[in-house]
Amino acid sequence: MRTPLVIGNWKMNGTLAEARPLASGIRDGLKRPGRVEVVVCPPFTALPAVGEILAGSPIALGAQNSHHEASGAHTGEIAPPMLVELGCRFVLCGHSERRHELGETDEQINRKVAAAIRHGLTPVLCMGETGEERRQGLTFTTVEGQLRAGLAGLDGGSLAKCVLAYEPVWAIGTGVNATPAQAAEVHGYLRGLVSEVGSKEIAQGVRILYGGSVKADNADVLLAEQEIDGALVGGASLNAPGFIAIVRKAARGAAARGDS
Repeated sequence: MRTPLVIGNWKMNGTLAEARPLASGIRDGLKRPGRVEVVVCPPFTALPAVGEILAGSPIALGAQNSHHEASGAHTGEIAPPMLVELGCRFVLCGHSERRHELGETDEQINRKVAAAIRHGLTPVLCMGETGEERRQGLTFTTVEGQLRAGLAGLDGGSLAKCVLAYEPVWAIGTGVNATPAQAAEVHGYLRGLVSEVGSKEIAQGVRILYGGSVKADNADVLLAEQEIDGALVGGASLNAPGFIAIVRKAARGAAARGDS
């Protein structure tokens, strides 16, 4: 069975004075996270400090983005080997805020996913529809296009190393999350697509996270869904007790379902 995964995406938040106590609080509160894998993704400037705090703990370090090249004339970018050197194990690819604010294309995101795998990082491919796309009945069309483009050219072994995250754009930072049924429906659809681009065996092993206004008070019902393998947590990950509560609920949900 799939081990649940909870990722805290701090986004553009956290000076070192803020990041250190937050990381320490999460580390100290999750010395035994249970049957769940935990990752935190601080801003680039805080990666060394947070990595030092998390060293030796069961909490992994992740990055919010990376370039597809290993080096070169790409001012302001961060290369995968740089992240690996800092101890990162995960990297977010194609978060909707980068798609919509910075104009990242499916082709660019695909190159980032492939580069992450080449350098030993686990890519977390983010997908999701806007509110207008949902109103027009284009949810499945949108996420299918993002998944097929994001995973294009990957062989079965590479596909199996990916994590997927469904984050409806209309739910990110709005306080309005998808209902468990809405989220589970899209997760099931995405898993079916992975069967098509890979195999049923790969699809059954790939973890698909839900993101979009996940908080401690709604995590239990979302994570109780069989198709939801964890959460990509934004604002709520900036509060150690709240984030810890989400992880605890994921662990309880996994135990109830009998996940490994």
